[in-house]
Amino acid sequence: MAPHSAAQRPRWFVAGDLNGFFGLVVDNLSILGFIAMALVGIFQFPAEVVFGRMFPGTAFGVLVGNLLYTLMARRLAARSGRDDVTAMPLGLDAPTSIGMALLVLGPAFAGFRQQGMEPHAAAMATWQLGMAALVIMGVLKLVLSFFGEAVTRALPRAALLGSIAGIALVLMGLLPLLEALRSPVAGFVTLGLLLYVLVAKGRLPVRAPGVLVAFVVGTALYYGLGLAGLGAPGFALPQWTPPQVVLPLPTLGFIDGLPAALDYLPLLLPFGLLMVVGGINVSESARAAGDDYRTRDILLVEAVATLVAGLCGGVAQTTPYIGQPAYKHMGARSGYTLLTGLFVGIGGMLGVISGLVQWLPLAVLAPIIVYVAIDITTQAFEATPKRHAAAMVLGFLPSVAYLLAIKAPGWIAPERLLELTTTLDGHGLPELAVIFALGNGFIITAMLWIAMLVAMIEQQPRRASALLLVAALLTLFGLIHSVDPRGGVYLPWTLQGLQRSISWQFAGAYVALAAVLALLGSFQPAGDKDVRAEG
Repeated sequence: MAPHSAAQRPRWFVAGDLNGFFGLVVDNLSILGFIAMALVGIFQFPAEVVFGRMFPGTAFGVLVGNLLYTLMARRLAARSGRDDVTAMPLGLDAPTSIGMALLVLGPAFAGFRQQGMEPHAAAMATWQLGMAALVIMGVLKLVLSFFGEAVTRALPRAALLGSIAGIALVLMGLLPLLEALRSPVAGFVTLGLLLYVLVAKGRLPVRAPGVLVAFVVGTALYYGLGLAGLGAPGFALPQWTPPQVVLPLPTLGFIDGLPAALDYLPLLLPFGLLMVVGGINVSESARAAGDDYRTRDILLVEAVATLVAGLCGGVAQTTPYIGQPAYKHMGARSGYTLLTGLFVGIGGMLGVISGLVQWLPLAVLAPIIVYVAIDITTQAFEATPKRHAAAMVLGFLPSVAYLLAIKAPGWIAPERLLELTTTLDGHGLPELAVIFALGNGFIITAMLWIAMLVAMIEQQPRRASALLLVAALLTLFGLIHSVDPRGGVYLPWTLQGLQRSISWQFAGAYVALAAVLALLGSFQPAGDKDVRAEG
């Protein structure tokens, strides 16, 4: 009875919880740092709105989710009579948080500025849009929590993982790498140390979390070389934004942001869906490691934490991290999620998190995102059948188009940009207009293209034909290949001129290929029609 009685009162903290705490906190700080880097550094977003409005609510979602996962772990330990139960780690999701900054919040802020708003007003409107986006994703995840497994059965694993891997490789990999190499010594050394400890599993001569060591070394190099006059050109100490004590109280401000957020549904819906898929995967991973959490409970906590964050001013969604077995191997139990939740949540309210993010150099923060990009892309290939690799590579191409689309306005003068997207040269549609259309709705496009090719590989041409018809329908309404300059949705009969031509040409292309594949399916030998795709 003694072991069982002890398990009824599991210890709040063990030695391994300290390692788990550092690892989980650094992950969250890295993502918050990249959000700040993207908004303030790239889009010239007012820093006081990022640190004083967006971060407290975002951090509060991390607090709520980690507290709930801590309680779940302690309940499981008491119910199972075990003292080695490890809590599910929860934090900000790297791909969608970065996607929100680069693909939603930043462009929305730029759009509000183009409408004539002054910076602070545009930033506040963008904040409300971000809140609304988070509420939309939270509601979607709440509903799908009860149907998550059925949703994942509708699409092959390659389509779900490959679409996000395209974002990882093209947007999360390249853009942060460029930022890191703007201060090459600090950035590249940090990246190398991260690859040494996280990919190569190398040992360091000090007993400390490898990610923390990489951050300390990179930060020391950045400031040391900079103050000595040996750093990259343009080095300057960061402009200090005084910490603000902000209580993330519920607000209805998200309602004002809903109309603008609806234009981004082609991005937001896949973001929410992928978190449900990820939640199912991490639940299976934890179960394999010995901790039998109910999948629905894991998904519900994820949804509640995202909703709470959105209602309290947050702009980045939370997710259970896939590294639960890794934290278990560190010796962490349930104390590390409690410590992380309290540190991030309370630190966000007191301005401590914002202060840390301001002083951590972008060149040092960016490499952790590059590592995450490498890890996501690698896992996508490892977790899907080898024969589906070509399908996933095809799904990367719309992400490349979107990268070009978000960079083009900064590289090309407005007058020249308009000319390149509207002038016909006798060789088909304008090339830049095609790039923009391919990039808009690129996540859904990638999912459909990958699923289509997987169906072909699995000798299911009729299934591929059906997917193409879905793509044609989505094209007509701008959910993919939108011809709206903001990438928004519309009714097809409202389009005029070249926009109408581009939309109908893309939709017609899908219908034509669908007809060809349906015809090929009618000639398929009967014995091949029962082949089913894996994953």
